[in-house]
Amino acid sequence: MINAKQLRQGMIIKYNEQLHQVMEAQHYKPGKGGAFIRSKLKNLSTGSIITGTLRPEDTFEEVFIEQKQMQYLYKDDLGYCFMDEDTFEQMHIPAEKIGEAVEYFRENMTVTANIYDGGILTVTPPVHVVLKIVETEPGLRGNTVSGGSKPATLETGKVVKVPLFVEKGELIKVDTRTGEYVERA
Repeated sequence: MINAKQLRQGMIIKYNEQLHQVMEAQHYKPGKGGAFIRSKLKNLSTGSIITGTLRPEDTFEEVFIEQKQMQYLYKDDLGYCFMDEDTFEQMHIPAEKIGEAVEYFRENMTVTANIYDGGILTVTPPVHVVLKIVETEPGLRGNTVSGGSKPATLETGKVVKVPLFVEKGELIKVDTRTGEYVERA
């Protein structure tokens, strides 16, 4: 059991007898009155997000999750197909369980699957992925590294802001946590 003041982003806990992932947990101590925690919890079975305040002494059961490396194979009518790299067993996961992470998936990419009680809860891409730019405005002459930015569409359909000097067809590294351009690859 853990207290609300021990909650950290990314933790998975049991709240109201369902699994929730902590999206945010900020401790506040106002000048008058007792301290409290502003929290944002994502229900892992329904995908809904609960925001609210918790008392620091509220207790939760922390759930331990098994992490497995899986390879993304393809998308079809059943969802996204992944292969366990140890047993070569294939699993289909519905798009709702993956969420926005799907914007970074390329075929044959290795991802981390969080498994609880035999079922996949979430799938997480690597921290940095290398993707190809399929569409962007041409760079203008005289643009420098410290200049502005422009939108670029990646091979997966994700749109990110890139520096003006980056061209169509180039490979770039993207941070999957923030969705931001890191560097050319």
